[in-house]
Amino acid sequence: MAAAESMSGAGEEVLAGSQVSYIGKDCTKIPSFLGQRYGHQAKRLDLSFNLLRSLEGLEGFVCLEELILDNNQLGNHITFPMLPYLHTLTLNKNNMTELDCLLDTLATSVPALEYLSLLGNQACPNELVSMEKDEDDYQRYRYFVLNKIPNLKFLDTRKVTNKEREVASSRGAFMKVVKPDDYKISSGADSCSPDLPYTPLPSASRDPTYHKGVAGKCHYVYYGKHSEGNRFIRDDQL
Repeated sequence: MAAAESMSGAGEEVLAGSQVSYIGKDCTKIPSFLGQRYGHQAKRLDLSFNLLRSLEGLEGFVCLEELILDNNQLGNHITFPMLPYLHTLTLNKNNMTELDCLLDTLATSVPALEYLSLLGNQACPNELVSMEKDEDDYQRYRYFVLNKIPNLKFLDTRKVTNKEREVASSRGAFMKVVKPDDYKISSGADSCSPDLPYTPLPSASRDPTYHKGVAGKCHYVYYGKHSEGNRFIRDDQL
């Protein structure tokens, strides 16, 4: 098919052979006219540099083999229609913070997937998102993804190795990289500052600026008759 360009009220889309590009249009969802015009012939769809928050409208592209969704606003709970021929998917630089929902829907809806890239998302723990992440964090992430989608040949920029497949198969389900919740200080009466050392004293006396004494009942009464000092002090010296 000869290369062609067409215009619509929603913006300009470019069709070149079986490739459709709709880049940088600031759309929050996939325009319906794209699927209507090109869905039955497009094998490659590039929707990068938009503001996509969902993939509604993608179901019209029944022949897709490659899908580019980089630099959008897609989050954790996006869903994919059944795309039986899709083998390449890039979701770089979106708003994904965890992987479970995404990987589960990909395993079900994109059975032929072989190439996946998630770089630039918080869920992909490498130095692109945080200098605190290291190679061990990234490797655990790879094992976890490969456990969910074992047919991948490439993940991000690296080829999947046989060793990675073996580890992912046996232990990948336990390799999820979890971000700890931010420490929250309770506003209750018994809360204590994390900057202060542990003390068994009541909460009212934990504040170093609080100088009042603390009184309470004791379970033991001391009479002094077993004191070592009582052996050397005579009654007339008391």
